[in-house]
Amino acid sequence: MIDHPIPYGHQFITDGDVQAVVEALKSDYMTQGPGIENFEKDFAGYLGCRYACMVSNGTAALHLCALALGIRPGDKVITTPITFVASANGFRYAGAEIVFCDIDPDTYCMDVAKLEEILKASPKGTYKAVVPVDFAGYPVDEEKFRRLADRYGFAIVVDACHAPGGSFSDSRGDKQMVGNCRYADLTCFSFHPVKHIATGEGGAVTTNNPDLYNKLALYRTHGITKNPDLMTKVDGGWYYEMQELGFNYRITELQAALGISQLKRLDWSISRRNEIARKYDEAFRGMDIRTPFRAEGITHAFHLYVIQVGKRKELYDFLRENGILSQVLYIPAHTMPYYRQFGWKEGDTPAAEEYYRHCLALPMFPSLTDEEQDWVIEKVIEFVGR
Repeated sequence: MIDHPIPYGHQFITDGDVQAVVEALKSDYMTQGPGIENFEKDFAGYLGCRYACMVSNGTAALHLCALALGIRPGDKVITTPITFVASANGFRYAGAEIVFCDIDPDTYCMDVAKLEEILKASPKGTYKAVVPVDFAGYPVDEEKFRRLADRYGFAIVVDACHAPGGSFSDSRGDKQMVGNCRYADLTCFSFHPVKHIATGEGGAVTTNNPDLYNKLALYRTHGITKNPDLMTKVDGGWYYEMQELGFNYRITELQAALGISQLKRLDWSISRRNEIARKYDEAFRGMDIRTPFRAEGITHAFHLYVIQVGKRKELYDFLRENGILSQVLYIPAHTMPYYRQFGWKEGDTPAAEEYYRHCLALPMFPSLTDEEQDWVIEKVIEFVGR
C-alpha cells in the first residue's frame, strides 16, 4: 500500500541541481549570460550536432523552426495527430495549413508509408515541412523521412521533446542520436518538468545548418543582432539592429544552470527509464495488455510508458481511486474544435483514433521507486484480471 499519489511523470531535482541554481543566482547574470552558451555547447556536444539554440519552451522551439524555414500563410505542413497540440500549433502560428498524417499502429509515430501516400497525391513542393514526433520517446527512422524529403522537396523538423537520449540505427547500421541532425534539418526539445531534462520551462532547437541557426538566434531575441558581420552599420559598442520582427523566446541563466546539471544525468535517466519499462513488460506478459513496441537497433527514451487496454476509462478511474495518477496521452489533435473548423473530423486518421480509445500512460520517471512501481503493477493486474 502506497500512502501518497503517484503521478505519471515527475521532475527529479538533486542537491547538485539546487547548488547549480544557487551559484547562478550569485553570479553577475540572471539572463543573457555565459551559462546559456555553455548549456548550448554541452547539449550540442552530447547530441553530436553543430548548433543548439536554447529557448523558453518546446512550443517556442517549434515556432522558431517555422520562422527559420520561412513558413508563410497557406504553406502546407504535415504532422501527426498523436502528439501535444504544440507540434501543429508552432507552425500554425506562422499561418501554415496543417495536414495530419496517420500513425504506425506499432510505434504510434507518423507512418512513413501513409506519409508517402499523401505526398504522392500532390505535386512535388506542395508541402514545405514534415514534423514527425518521437512519441513517448520512440525515435522515428529519420533516414526514411530524409529519402522522402529529398524526393518531394520538404524540410524535416523532428519534434523530439519526448526523446533526448534516444537513438536509432540507420541503413548502414550506424547509431544516430536523436537531435544530431544527420538526417533532419531541425530538431526540437522541451525541458518541461516531466521531461528528461527539467528546467521548469525551456526548450532547444538543434541543427547543423549555420543559416538556420542564425535565423533561430535572431528570431529568439526580438529579431535583434549585435553581430557586426550581420549589421548594416556599426555606430559603436552599444549598437544593435532589429532586422526582423522576432520574439522574446530566451531562456534564463538559472534555467541554463539547472539544464547543465541535469544533462549530466541524462544517460542514467534513459537507463533507469528502460529498467522501469522492462519491469512493466515482464509483469504484464501474457495479460490482455498491450505494452510498448521496440524495434531492434533503437534506444527508446521512455518519456512515457503507454499501455493499451480494453476498458481504458474504467482502469483510469480505478487507478486514481488507488492514488495512481495515470494519464491519457494524447487526444488526437485533428479532433480538437480548433482544427475541426478546417474540415478535420473523426475517421480521418483511423489508426490514431483506435490508439486513443485504448491508450493509458502509467507512471514513468527515473525517481519512481520499486515500491511505487510494484503498487502500480499490482493495481493494474488486479483490474485487468477481474
